[in-house]
Amino acid sequence: MSFLYSIAPNLEALQSELAECFFQTIQMCLVAATVAFFIGLFFGVLLTVTKRGGIMECTPIYTVIDKAIDIIRSIPFIILIFILIPVSRLIMGTSIGVSGSYVALICGTVPFFSRQIETAIAEVDYGLVEASEAMGFSPMEIIWSVYLKESIPSIVRVTMITIVNLIGLTAMAGAVGAGGLGDFAIRYGYQMGYRDMIWVTVILILLLVSIVQFVGNLIIRKTSH
Repeated sequence: MSFLYSIAPNLEALQSELAECFFQTIQMCLVAATVAFFIGLFFGVLLTVTKRGGIMECTPIYTVIDKAIDIIRSIPFIILIFILIPVSRLIMGTSIGVSGSYVALICGTVPFFSRQIETAIAEVDYGLVEASEAMGFSPMEIIWSVYLKESIPSIVRVTMITIVNLIGLTAMAGAVGAGGLGDFAIRYGYQMGYRDMIWVTVILILLLVSIVQFVGNLIIRKTSH
């Protein structure tokens, strides 16, 4: 530890708060990623099945969802946070801290993940869909047995990409007092000029990203066939 303190002299005094912020980042990622996964999966599948030529073709539904995703994705996340402050207060009872960040993180992640899911499902051989229809499968059976089951490796891959993107969003949310490593880096690294703390937070964020990528690649290898 003495070596770490020599290259990061402010670490000894701030290590307990750094640890708290690190776990705040993990908490934000876990909650936001879990909620965004199911919502994004739903909309991604809905985009696939309601588009022209889909098994449940419905142009109005597809158009509304498609345009809504494009509009939300075009809004910079830092602006989206401020736009959603009233919504966060209504749902979570607060717009600051870890709890106050959930609404913005989820809304910032769902459009991105939905588009990723749409792309992942598009990789499924459409011949399998046609064969399932010929066998009398219902649309829900096709969604579950063909689209989702056959695209598990692709879904894992895009989920991994989305979580890495989400880690970046949590750091950005720290700019408006959401807590986590981003907030720690801004308060101590930027405002107080502790440059060593900026590098420590960067290393911890890279560690989180590496863990996500390792677990994701492991799952992809296990599920690929």
